[in-house]
Amino acid sequence: MLRTLPRRLPPAWLLTFVALGLVPAARAADPGRPPGYDPARLPGGTEFFVLRQGLPQARARFETGGPARVAFLGGSITAMSGWRERVMADLRRRFPRTEFDFVAAGIGSLGSVPHAFRFGRDVLARGPVDLLFVEAAVNDATNIPDQPARMLRGMEGVVRQARLANPRLDIVHLHFAMPEHLADYRAGRVPVAIREHERVAAAYGNPSLDLAREVTARIDAGQFSWEKDFRNLHPSPFGHEVYADAIARLLDAAWAGPSGPVPPPAVLPPEPLDPASYFRGRLGNLATIRPGRGVTLDPAWRAADGKATRPGFVGVPALVAAGAGAELEFEFNGTAAGLFLTAGPDTARLEVSVDGGPFAPVDTWTRWSATLHLPWALILADGLPDGPHRCRVRVVARPAGEPGGEALRIFHLLLN
Repeated sequence: MLRTLPRRLPPAWLLTFVALGLVPAARAADPGRPPGYDPARLPGGTEFFVLRQGLPQARARFETGGPARVAFLGGSITAMSGWRERVMADLRRRFPRTEFDFVAAGIGSLGSVPHAFRFGRDVLARGPVDLLFVEAAVNDATNIPDQPARMLRGMEGVVRQARLANPRLDIVHLHFAMPEHLADYRAGRVPVAIREHERVAAAYGNPSLDLAREVTARIDAGQFSWEKDFRNLHPSPFGHEVYADAIARLLDAAWAGPSGPVPPPAVLPPEPLDPASYFRGRLGNLATIRPGRGVTLDPAWRAADGKATRPGFVGVPALVAAGAGAELEFEFNGTAAGLFLTAGPDTARLEVSVDGGPFAPVDTWTRWSATLHLPWALILADGLPDGPHRCRVRVVARPAGEPGGEALRIFHLLLN
């Protein structure tokens, strides 16, 4: 069932001021909204979305009534309550005869690379999707800031995989805000993650909405502040309202005017932007890994140190390696492979060999590992010739005094 967001009631003094004409009624209706914010008052008079080929397939599907499926793929801003529920309510209002099945596929900390590999499990498991909202600009900028090629490979992996599964699917790219994005725009730069995701959106004709640019422009125009009103990259309820208002304007524009004949399916570009994109990405089974010494299967792994975990990465099977010298091996067909693991306070240093080549160092430590067993998509081999390959992984000792430990916990293989 649809969950409606609670609204705070105006205090008695505010209702009195409204009755006296001292406070506008619109402000009284929502005391959490800054008085300077008006979703229709666009700084510079320009919108922050690009429609490209629009959303004709979704409109045609929704206007027929009956069942339809909408998926929301992203990180913690998608997983948390807020803009997503508002968009769900908006779609139900626009298409009251449609029986929507909403797929909530947000998982905290995950960006476009893990999105591409988990797409089949987390988005397509219930069947074809008619409209997909996807976001990864914040987590890509945070997790792989120096890897723009993988930002593109991950996002193109999602889009191309989605279109291969359903040529009549429509996709909306959302670029959420973070302080680093605001700083880039103020310096006249497009943030790297947004730039790479926009390349994919343009190549496939998908609408995109740059909420990072909108938030920057509205703050600079004095409509609200980041610290007081938006508060964090995990937005306040008002921040979620800003996001939902912008998405509603995009949908208004995409579905303006009378509908025409059902359009033909979108034409898939004959070749991907990057042949190494993860559009064949999938999660591989732990049973295909050959464990060596020091590696065992834990049927329901749980953190023993009291540190936080993420749903889906606790109480489920994990292949666990402990101590320097522990090793494992697996074979795969394709161009890339990796491990879906958790990187916590005791996470390990690794060495990796592909196809019998020399071992190369890989560290699973992240900036969040001290306090969280963070889900982490670790690519071990990338851009390989398409075909059979063999990968060996071993845990190595950490230098004295270096943060981390010698533990490796694997939940899935990443196979492309």
